[in-house]
Amino acid sequence: MANILDAFQENQEAKKAIDTSKKLKIGIIGTGWIADAHMASYLKQPDIEIVAGADLIPGKAEAFFKKHGVEGVRCYPDHKAMIDAEKDLDGVSVCTYNATHAECSIYALEHGVNVLLEKPMCVTMEEAKALYKAEKASGKILSIGFQPRFDPVMQQIKKVVSTGVLGKIYYIQTGGGRRHGIPTPFGTTFIEKKTAGLGALGDIGCYALDAVLNAIGYPKPLTVTGYKSAYLGKNPNYYIWDNKPAEYADLFGVDDFAAGFVRLENDIILDFRISWAMHADTMGDTIILGTEGALRIPAKKDECWNGTIGGPLVLYQSIAGKQVETVIPREKEIEGESNFDRKIRSFADAIKDNTVTPISIDEIIYNQAILSGIAESAELGHEIEIKLDL
Repeated sequence: MANILDAFQENQEAKKAIDTSKKLKIGIIGTGWIADAHMASYLKQPDIEIVAGADLIPGKAEAFFKKHGVEGVRCYPDHKAMIDAEKDLDGVSVCTYNATHAECSIYALEHGVNVLLEKPMCVTMEEAKALYKAEKASGKILSIGFQPRFDPVMQQIKKVVSTGVLGKIYYIQTGGGRRHGIPTPFGTTFIEKKTAGLGALGDIGCYALDAVLNAIGYPKPLTVTGYKSAYLGKNPNYYIWDNKPAEYADLFGVDDFAAGFVRLENDIILDFRISWAMHADTMGDTIILGTEGALRIPAKKDECWNGTIGGPLVLYQSIAGKQVETVIPREKEIEGESNFDRKIRSFADAIKDNTVTPISIDEIIYNQAILSGIAESAELGHEIEIKLDL
């Protein structure tokens, strides 16, 4: 038993020394609430200097940098003006609403600037393909903002699967949800079709997909049957419970619940569902079934599936004719460093060391294909084939 558990423990590497002799010049595109997290992590990095920012709303960028106590930052009315004027940018964080992720990132890549792009990567597969081509043509880094990748437990899941203890993977049940969590406290850009494009499906669904797809090596998706709804998002009573204006119900144009049945290469089935709002307290645990064992990843009740889980992993096996369950102790958190900090640091290191980003579009384009495929299938009312003619 000890040998089995030892195989799943992650040895934390010593922190790499940061070279501060050359500072990276970074710009922030979009200064809404997620940009606060980027700024907080950037300010912890001794080799990064925030030199520019852009926002469509007059005065918003200036107020953002003042709030964070950062002086001397040059502010612009949009991403094009900033990138055209700032000739020495090493990288940008794209923190705009979903519908403009691709536009801003492609422009930066085409002008020789590395990009850290917030999730979801984009809205449509046409945008995803354009991003893919722009990144390959530019020779620059495009890192997608999936900070749960850096969580010790997420890495532990991948390690369990990679040992081969589960045998051949053939079925995965995953997803997540909030009992009451439509993100209107952050404004309406999350819920309006013109700005968000996707709702819970893109916002937190991308995390749930990445957790399992990364663990099994990101197999190519082949077909998808999708469903989505917005029964609670369009119900004025939902917002009355939270003392929010009922007008949100009229503005709601995305999904608050989505589900998909996805066929992956290597004869793997993915059963997926995600929700911003539901009457239940959980969508159920994530379960990975293999020919030699199964892995249960407990859900955390009333929480979105964003890298947090509700308990230790459990491995199920048959050994010498006995049904055996092995509880795998959770990896310890790294003191004084968040997953978001590690995401920012990985972007900086990739730029400085000229290495491949750990969260590459080569993988995330499959994630996006599933998200976009679920949305398209739901609208068409039937299964669709996923075509990735890159």
